[in-house]
Amino acid sequence: MNHDDVSPTVSPQALAILQTLEDAGYETWCVGGAIRDALLGDIGHDVDLATAATPDVVQRLFRRTVAVGIAHGTVGVLDAAGTLHEVTTFRRDVTTDGRHAVVAFGVSLDDDLARRDFTINAIAYHPPRHAWHDPFDGRGDLARRLLRAVGDPATRFREDRLRILRALRFAARLDLTIDPPTWLAAQALAHDTGDLSAERVLGEWVKGLKTARAPADLVRLWRESGVAAVWMPEATASMPAGDLTRRDPVVLTALACAPGATVWRRLKGSTPEIRRAERIDAGPAEPASAAPVDVRRWMQAVGPAADDLAQMATLRWGEAALWPGVMAGVRARGEATSRGELALTGADLIEAGVSPGPAMGERLERLLRAVIDDPALNTRSALLALLRSTP
Repeated sequence: MNHDDVSPTVSPQALAILQTLEDAGYETWCVGGAIRDALLGDIGHDVDLATAATPDVVQRLFRRTVAVGIAHGTVGVLDAAGTLHEVTTFRRDVTTDGRHAVVAFGVSLDDDLARRDFTINAIAYHPPRHAWHDPFDGRGDLARRLLRAVGDPATRFREDRLRILRALRFAARLDLTIDPPTWLAAQALAHDTGDLSAERVLGEWVKGLKTARAPADLVRLWRESGVAAVWMPEATASMPAGDLTRRDPVVLTALACAPGATVWRRLKGSTPEIRRAERIDAGPAEPASAAPVDVRRWMQAVGPAADDLAQMATLRWGEAALWPGVMAGVRARGEATSRGELALTGADLIEAGVSPGPAMGERLERLLRAVIDDPALNTRSALLALLRSTP
């Protein structure tokens, strides 16, 4: 691709913000992931803006702004439709502790690009002039399908340890090879990611699973870099290699890690995510056979985990996984696999003389087992007759 012929998408609203800043005497460029992605052929995203104007100037020039991250130079400018456009002052890092940075303003565009993580993210574009500013040859690295740190890789990773995880995510998403010095620095400093907050690591893991061309590649990179040893030693090499259309992080984590619930607790996932992972771990992973009666018994045993486990089987075995289709048939026919699906209620049992309490639960469970074995029994009259015929 001739990058000089590429025109990244810049909305009229973003272009108007850029023009207002430049008319006021402040150099302004389009930056960010949208520029990188446009060079790769994806022109569907709007851009962020980097400017010589300080945050107070940006707030003065525009009537509607949001203090997105004033300490780091970012102001959100709202257009007439209420869409927020991020405008960030050219900045350089003064101090960093591997998780947070203190920045200074009043620097050049080159200084601003020099503090970025990878060359492919250190590219600026000026729409009115159709000019590119690419001091670290990020466009060349994109053409070479290479992910390379800006400057010294170890320095970049020590400034922000999350950049190691971002390297793995970008490589898996964009199908890039990590430049050898960058890769060696990531491996050497992988243990430092243990100082990151679990929430930040979880965010990168989930974004990585959802955007990787093949999640198996992301898992491999986490393992080979050493990051998995820090955050998910449960990770195995059993992840399906193919691309996936449905990107459910709980299911994909369960495919990559056993037990998965341990990972979600370590990464401080939400309570629903942890509960789902626990039910998946509890299993059993599949029914005894693809016979409908065995599938119904299994569905009754695993309860809410049935869909997650069926999806995992389909991802693992593809068309060879017969029983997920049998499960769909059980549901399509309305065959009961839980007490709530019985054609008999607790009120019916009380009317039949069964007292509330453990005895009622035992009777319902007995009826459910009978219905699972023979779905034709799931009528009110048949269940009442069965109830009367058994002690």
